[in-house]
Formats: sequence, structure tokens, C-alpha cells
Amino acid sequence: MKNSNRRVRDSLIRAVGAAGLHIADRTSAADVQQLIRSLRPVGAKQELIRLGPDGDGGYLIPDDLDGIEYVFSPGVSTESGFEAALADRGMRVFLADFSVEGPARSHPNFDFTKKFVGCVSDDVFITLEEWTSSAIGSYDGDLLLQMDIEGGEYETLMSCSANLLAQFRIMIVEFHYLHEFFNRRMFEFASRVFRKVLQTHSVVHIHPNNCCGSVRADGLEVPRIAEFTFHRNDRLEGRTPRRAFPHPLDRNNTRKKTLALPPCWYE
Repeated sequence: MKNSNRRVRDSLIRAVGAAGLHIADRTSAADVQQLIRSLRPVGAKQELIRLGPDGDGGYLIPDDLDGIEYVFSPGVSTESGFEAALADRGMRVFLADFSVEGPARSHPNFDFTKKFVGCVSDDVFITLEEWTSSAIGSYDGDLLLQMDIEGGEYETLMSCSANLLAQFRIMIVEFHYLHEFFNRRMFEFASRVFRKVLQTHSVVHIHPNNCCGSVRADGLEVPRIAEFTFHRNDRLEGRTPRRAFPHPLDRNNTRKKTLALPPCWYE
């Protein structure tokens, strides 16, 4: 930006601020596009399978579950079918949510904690680090994470240690507020979270939640909410770009119109 244009912009922002209003800095289309490119799903030798219901609460994950003994699933709400499917395979599943009294269904392999998961630990919240440590101690084998915590995923992942993050062979995270990529402050925070995860994992699937639509700007389309499946890099064999969306096993989260992954996320 030329200096004269920058001075005009800065003067406008000061004037608007003095009036008690706020102008958010806008992220450049190039920066948003670069982040989207880093998140393009890749395929590998392991096929994707679907666990859980044919609707909200069901997820696509790599068929690479052998040897995983423990699952951590913050965010319970009213559906526990995915967790039950893993528990049926003999895994011990730890669930956490302060807003409910327990999982949506019972299972002998379920262990419930009435707390939200976030970046601090107190009477209402617990960090992912403290939760896993109290649940499985110094266990250093592979884990699985499924997280749907209504926007708290960013602070939870940012505050998670690199060592713990690397223990999760597979992660399914529903990311909210993706349309705020166009807001510079949110973009900077969210992009750091994704960069942290991508140090050890790759995206293998993205499924937009059709509950809330998408936002189009600067030639890009961004779903407001989407479920991301990550697979740890050392487990990927023969990675290739995924080009076909939606996946045949994808199902709508709600009865609203299907929201397919926009082509800019994979082409």
C-alpha cells in the first residue's frame, strides 16, 4: 500500500474509533488462499471409513485404528454414536462436556468428565494436557482425538504441547468461524493453530457442516463450519491429492441443502 493511501486509511480508522465504532482489518485474498492450499486434503494407502450415525456425529477417518487404546472426545451434546463405535472395538473412550450430565448413551468403556476442555483448568474447564494426564498417566502410545467444542478448538489446540499433539494418530476436529478467515485478527490466530497441527499431521478429509452455509469473497468460498480429519504424517503411505468431493460416505449434518466442499479447497 502506498504511504498516502495508508495515511488515509489510518486517519479513517482513527475517526471511526473516536465515534465508538470499529473497523476490522481485512485479510488479503492471497493470504486466505495460501492457508486454504496448505489444508488441501491428501489421500493415502489407508482408505477412509465412516463411524457413527448417518448424520451429525458421524465422521470419516482413516482405516488405521489398530493399536489405539484410548480416545479423547471433548464435546458431547446429544450424540455419542461415534464414540460408541470406537468403544465397541475395545477402546476406552474419555468424554468431557460441562453442559451435560453424561454421554448420550451408556457404554462400559466410557469415562465421562463434567468439564469443558480449553486453555485453562478450573471448576468448569480443563486443559487437554491435564485431562489426558489424569486419565492415562504417562502412557506414550498412540491416541485418537475427536473434538467438537463450538469454537474452543483453537485455544485448546494452541495450548496443547507438541508432544501430546504428536500422540494423536488421528484427529477429527470441527472448526468453527472459518468465514472469519477474512478478518485479519482471526486469520492470524487460526492460521497459527493450523500451522501447528500441520507440523505433525496432514488433512485427509474435510466435510463442511451444512447447518450454516458458506461465505464467498475475493473469488474464494469458505464454509462457516467444517469437520477436518487429520492423520499423523508418519502413518501416511503414498500420499496423493484428493480430488473427489463429497466422499461417497459423507452425510449431511442437518436436513438443509447439501454443502459440498468448494473446489478452491482441493483443485
